[in-house]
Amino acid sequence: MKVLVLNGSAKAKGCTARALEEVCNILHAEGIETETYVLGGKVKHDCVGCNSCEKLGRCVYNDDVINELGEKFRDADGLLVGTPVYYAHASGSIMSALDRLFYSTSYDKSMKVGAAVVSSRRGGSTSAFDDINKHFTIASMPIVSSTYWNEVHGFTAEDVEKDLEGLQTMRNLGRNMAFLIKAIRDAKEKYGLPEKEREYFTSFPDGL
Repeated sequence: MKVLVLNGSAKAKGCTARALEEVCNILHAEGIETETYVLGGKVKHDCVGCNSCEKLGRCVYNDDVINELGEKFRDADGLLVGTPVYYAHASGSIMSALDRLFYSTSYDKSMKVGAAVVSSRRGGSTSAFDDINKHFTIASMPIVSSTYWNEVHGFTAEDVEKDLEGLQTMRNLGRNMAFLIKAIRDAKEKYGLPEKEREYFTSFPDGL
């Protein structure tokens, strides 16, 4: 069992990293591997909706970051995404990465477990939380919750150490994520994945 971890911060050892570390420690204790990528400053392109990925099987921007992540995500049981709040929303790096990662990969993501972690000094965390979770819901991925919104507060990693409730929330998130991954794996072996209908695609070509 494995979780792919994406850190959308430009700071490899900042607040977001500290929050993700707390989650990963619990996942490791529960027997789940993690692999972390720090994406801040490495994602150079946004998704432009060119649909070239349908023909190429990868994003048209052939950078190592997204196409490598696409392979990692295929084999992962869960995706743990962390973002700082620099200005009222999720970081540009993580949003560009998620848009391209989800859009350019055609494999089924159903029942892969998704969890968002947000770090802010004070505000903007709930809107950033929503930004990330929307990627999970459009891909039939169950969202992992905790005992509060999945957020920590502080201006530095040292500040986060003082956010005892935030770190507690991260540990509970890790436990819930591990439980869901294990439960879904067991259910897939016993029942298989839920049936998925793909007959309709409403685009209103008649202009109505």
